Order: sequence, then structure tokens, then C-alpha cells
Amino acid sequence: MKQSIIIHWFRQDLRLSDNPAFSLATKQALTSSQESTKKQKYLMPIYILDDINAGDYAMGNASRWWLYYSLISLRKALDNTLSIYHKDPTAVFDDVATRFDVCAVYWNRCYEPWRMIRDANIKEHLTKKGIDVQSYNGSLLWEPWTIKKDDGTPYRVFTPFYRKACLNAQAPREPLPTPRHAPYLNDKVGSIELAQLGLLPTIRWDKQLEPHWHIGEEGAHIRFQQFIDEGLGKYKEGRNFPAKPWVSRLSPHLRFGEISPNQLWYVVNGLADNEHGDHFSSELGWREFSYNLLYHNHDLPKKNLQSKFDRFPWSDDVHLLSAWQKGQTGIPMVDAGMRELWQTGYMHGRARMIAGSFLVKNLGLHWHHGERWFWDTLVDADLANNSASWQWIAGCGADAAPYFRIFNPVMQGHKFDAEGSYVRKFIPEIASLPNKYLFCPWEAPDHVLHDTNIVLGSSYPLPIVDLKQSRNAALLAFQSLKQ
Repeated sequence: MKQSIIIHWFRQDLRLSDNPAFSLATKQALTSSQESTKKQKYLMPIYILDDINAGDYAMGNASRWWLYYSLISLRKALDNTLSIYHKDPTAVFDDVATRFDVCAVYWNRCYEPWRMIRDANIKEHLTKKGIDVQSYNGSLLWEPWTIKKDDGTPYRVFTPFYRKACLNAQAPREPLPTPRHAPYLNDKVGSIELAQLGLLPTIRWDKQLEPHWHIGEEGAHIRFQQFIDEGLGKYKEGRNFPAKPWVSRLSPHLRFGEISPNQLWYVVNGLADNEHGDHFSSELGWREFSYNLLYHNHDLPKKNLQSKFDRFPWSDDVHLLSAWQKGQTGIPMVDAGMRELWQTGYMHGRARMIAGSFLVKNLGLHWHHGERWFWDTLVDADLANNSASWQWIAGCGADAAPYFRIFNPVMQGHKFDAEGSYVRKFIPEIASLPNKYLFCPWEAPDHVLHDTNIVLGSSYPLPIVDLKQSRNAALLAFQSLKQ
């Protein structure tokens, strides 16, 4: 006789606390065990790596590395009962149904277009088989379809989206506690070993990432507490300084659902009513805005929201792109950000804006190149945030930075890394330069370069473009769109 099971499908919610679908699946399983008139139902927690339906949006290498260790943490929290699969989810459910009596399937919703299409098809397929399917919101403060303008159209500007609509909408759901352990059941026949997912690279470049992160639900809450203790009190302005510990670094934990935005929202808003908490909450609002854009514009990762940019005369110089990717542009603030990315899987937000502006405006390369590189190398690579942010910096998106707003990486360095700590950390070959020339070594007199043993073009690259000339060229290219 088949054992009766309730499946919770873990996806982008790799946590036990404040997990709506997991909590309700657990409740159903516990209820059956407490009522003698009912047949015992076991809770089967599963994870499916779906590289088949993902297409171009299969996880990048840095995300796969993070996922490996996040699943280790989740599996431990579930008493090593997590069943793991690597194939099409519909085939997984059909296969499991041959060995078990599947009563219900629970999951928390995902909002990437390909996942929504897939999930709708799976829900229809399982419902026709008589299997109850329940889905919930476990990753956003507000469902994308609930935040619209008065005329029913979606917002394209962030401030009214957040200040007018979100803050006046129904309050976000309050966080749920971690549920009691249910009678878990593992699929001993169909499940594979975690190592069989092939998440770790064969050449172990990922080893340099490990010291920078405590991956998993426990690590997420430890990191959140550190931010409250060290960063939140200086967040509004402090978040702009890459060398300071005044940012949350919670983005990868949010991306994999090791902590929920609801947990962050209620803790921060419950601590103090000040500009720092308000600004952090607005950053959660930007995440909501990005998901809202993606929900209403399924081609956001590939298509300019402002169609006039379809005519933009982008360059296609692979050598410039390679120098940018390697942090070898000769522009220290750009290179420091790109090297931070390579060494840690993360880049400070201010550095992301500087590096992004340089790519699309000084190098004249399409924002698609940046979007794809970040998708592969960021541990917090998130389709909505990544796409919306690249369109913002390129000037072609919703509520975008005006195209003529071109970050000057030298001025940005002097303003936001005045002591040079960030640049010296990631570009040690120019660390001996005085601050005056640290962000523009090409301007250093010969005697300064000689005294510091720096040979531009050898120990550190000469700039691959002239900042002033490339800025002017970008502005001319932008003017051409008006003609």
C-alpha cells in the first residue's frame, strides 16, 4: 500500500521560518498524524534543479555555487530528508506518484516569466490527476498584480510606485514562526545525491569565495544582525562608501530565500522610525519595483523598455569587454569593483553603478553584456533586479538614470573612497600611490610613478579609453536618437 504524502517543493525559499507554503504543508501533515480517523500523511520536502525549462536563464556559475551550500544547510535543517532531483519537474511529480499516494503539492510562487508558465502547466497537470496544488507568496512584500496606478496600468516610475502605492496598500504579511517538525519522508528511490547536480565547478575558482559568506538560513540571520549592529545606523549615506560595513550584503540570502523580505521589513521598521530604516525599506521597495516591471514586461532582460534605444549605435569591441570583465581597464574605481566581483561573488552597490556606467557609456558596449556577466558571476544574480538595474544604468529602462548622467569614476573615487581603502584592497599593484593620483594614475608625474615602482602599461594598465572623449562620444550617440 502506497504511503500518503504531502510534497513541499522548495524553490527560491530555502528556509523553514516565515515560509508560508512549508508552514501550511507541515500543518496538514501534523493534523493527519494527530487524528486517528485519518490516514497518516508524511511531508516530503523536495528540491528540483530545472535546467530544462530555464533556457537562457539557467543559473550562472556563482549562483550554482551558492545553491550547493544553501541546499546543504536546508537539508540539515530537514533532518537530511530533502529529496533532490535534476530533471523536468513534471516528470519528477509523475515519477513520485508511481511510488507514493500524493495528496497535495505546496510551493511558494516564483515570478520569472519562464517559471510562471512552467508552474501554471504543472498545476493544471497535477490538478487533472486529482492532486491538490497550493501556491503562496513567500518572496515579495506585495504581489505584482496588486500594485497598479489608479487607471489600472503598471507603474513606470519608482517613487510613486513605492511612496504612493506600496506604502498605502495593505500591509505586508507578518512573518511566520518556524513550524514544528512534521513526519518527514525521503524519496529513497528517486532522489539523487547533491553532488550529482553538478553545481560546483571542476576548476575550483570558488574556493576564494568561501571566506566571505555564511550561506544558509542561519547565516542570513547572523548577517542581518550584523547589519543592524554595524550598518543600519549609518545606512542612508553610508551605503555609498564601498570600503565601509554600512550595507546589508543580504541580497544573495534574499535571492535564494534564506531570509524573507517580510522578516527584514518588520524588524527594521520596528527598531526605529528614522531616515536610515526608511531608506533601507525603500531598497526593499526597489526590489519590489523590479519584480513589478518583470511581471508586466516579460522581455525585460532582453528588450529596452524605451524603444528609442533600439536604434542606439552600440560598439561591439570584444577586447574592451574582456578588459572590463577582468578588471583591467586602467580606471581604478571600475577595476576595483570588477575584481571585488571576481574575488567575492559580490560587488558593492556604488561600484556596480560606476562599473555599469563605464561599460555602457564610456565603452559604448550594450548593457546586455553587463547583464549576462553579472548573471554568471554574482551570487545574488536575480533576473528582475539584474535586468531592471542594467536598464536603469543604461538609461533605457523605467525611471532610468538619464543617459547623460555619466558617472566620472575619478570623481566617484575621491568622493566615496577618499582614503583609498577600497581601491588599495582590490588593486594592490597601485596601493603605494598617494591619494591624489590613486584614482587617476595616468596623471601621476613620472617621479611619483618611479618612486612607487609603478610602470603604467606593465604593472597596471593604461586607461583603455579617455574618460572625457568617451563621455562626449556617448552624448553624441545619445543625441543621434533624437534625429
